[in-house]
Amino acid sequence: MAKERYPAWLGLLPPLVIVAVWEILGDAGHLPDYLPPPSAIARQTMAMLASGELFQHIGVSLFQALSGFAIGAFFGVTTGLLSGALRPVERFYEPLISLTYPVPKIAALPLIFAWFGLGDMSKIIIITVSVFYPIYISALSGAKSVSKVHVWAARNMGASRAQIIWRVLLPTALPQIFNGLRIGLALSFVVMFVAEMVVSSVGLGFLIVFAEQNLRFDIMYVAIVAIGIIGFGADFLLRQIGRRVLVGQMAATEMRR
Repeated sequence: MAKERYPAWLGLLPPLVIVAVWEILGDAGHLPDYLPPPSAIARQTMAMLASGELFQHIGVSLFQALSGFAIGAFFGVTTGLLSGALRPVERFYEPLISLTYPVPKIAALPLIFAWFGLGDMSKIIIITVSVFYPIYISALSGAKSVSKVHVWAARNMGASRAQIIWRVLLPTALPQIFNGLRIGLALSFVVMFVAEMVVSSVGLGFLIVFAEQNLRFDIMYVAIVAIGIIGFGADFLLRQIGRRVLVGQMAATEMRR
């Protein structure tokens, strides 16, 4: 195989040049207030880390996002697999999914706040509902993609319906389920961010609103960067889990051997 022509570190060069130019222009006073130099953002980040304030906001946001994601993923996977395996379950859920999926879940925030209050519970619920749909659709599609031959073979060997779902449908549907989990994970952070911006007294979404109201653009960038790093870390962790769980199932895995 031909050796790669360009080293991987060259990919970092464009963003480093942009940051350097940004810093130079910012120090020279040629940028507007809403573009503070990277060094000012870094100093504010270190100050908030040292005081523990940033950890507090990150902790609250992570708790809400990951709690909603975990609950939504559990119900999405379970319901999707059951709908793929049992026709009555699919007939029950499909009209409900088709009716409610296009509705923006953020539009239901006032109702959720009225029913469950303004605390963590309401935010976890709206994240759970938002995450459920893509994971349900992925699990259902994965379950339906199972070859009939595999199901017939399992039945001929005396497998019960529960065993077919657990031992045949679930392993085959895992690649599509993990795709749905990645979409749901990203969605959980987006919805968490919006919910905290609407009503909250702590969290990264609240931090951005606070920074906007007080014209503290450095704090705003700190919160945005924190959300990006958290999302990247969570997605990286999920992909690593997927690679271990799906080893040997994905064509790309074999092609890279």
